[in-house]
Amino acid sequence: MDGDTLLLPARGNSPVSGGHLMPALFANAPTEAQRAFLEFFAVTIPNANTRAAYMRDVARFAQWCDERSFPLEAITSIHLAAYREEVSRELSNPSIKRHFSALRMLFSWFVEKGVLDRNPVREVKTPRFSRSEGKTPAFTPEEMHQLFESFDTESLIGLRDRALIGVMAFTFARVEAVVSLRVKDVMAVGRRTVIRLNEKGGKEREIPCHHTLEEYLDEYIKAAGIEKELNGLLFRSAIGRTGKLSNKPINRTDAYQMIQRRVRDAELAGRFSCHSFRATGITNYLENGGNLEMAQWIAGHADSRTTKLYDRRNHRATLDDIERIRF
Repeated sequence: MDGDTLLLPARGNSPVSGGHLMPALFANAPTEAQRAFLEFFAVTIPNANTRAAYMRDVARFAQWCDERSFPLEAITSIHLAAYREEVSRELSNPSIKRHFSALRMLFSWFVEKGVLDRNPVREVKTPRFSRSEGKTPAFTPEEMHQLFESFDTESLIGLRDRALIGVMAFTFARVEAVVSLRVKDVMAVGRRTVIRLNEKGGKEREIPCHHTLEEYLDEYIKAAGIEKELNGLLFRSAIGRTGKLSNKPINRTDAYQMIQRRVRDAELAGRFSCHSFRATGITNYLENGGNLEMAQWIAGHADSRTTKLYDRRNHRATLDDIERIRF
């Protein structure tokens, strides 16, 4: 379990390891409830981002209960329904569903561990929600060209950033997988270069390198002088403003901030994120004759419906149609 999400038993809202607080709802409960709470986050949720999101959701509910002096053993479906009505004034439907998914899983774990007799969340309905297209904005091909052309290729940091963005765009990889890459994960297989990605859910995939991406990676690796450091990190953080790289990793927050700077430098308008390159790559691949099944495999999606969320072709077609309206 990551150090920033590690929790230790504590009474009340007392600081615990990593600077987090164990919510009073659980810290003031019997020891077996505290233990089950810790086990739930340590054992059942392997993904760090999901674990952090669920922790925030659970902490919000716990604070709501604490403000009303509701002890853990007294919580019923009536309390959960009242909580749902309150958070629905502030949260979107997808956030409410995730919120209650976290609570449902936690209370189910309490029942399994004998802490509670029944799961009060199970009977509480949440708003129905479906989405045919994701909200993540994608770049147009012209914007991607403008972005790549804006990098200073005389700078090591420029080469690093171009290569990092290139991996996300050409392989549809999540930022977590990209910043975790080692030098050895860029390897020659016969006459071609492949990238080994360790993705969400423990999935490992080897993606053939697009010739442009191969060029970006080759130039960066040679400039960084890390060809022989096979076990070393591929993308490393900068040492202040020296233009040199450290041996420390660049994390997903650093990557996001870098993208914001690069988008501004390229004079592009829009609220882009790391995930924008995933949507951009998938859309561009499908626009150029790629099939959905292969896009699903490259993206590492278990369900093609998830891949479709990243397809912006219908959105662009709709915009073209609307532009036909002339007053």
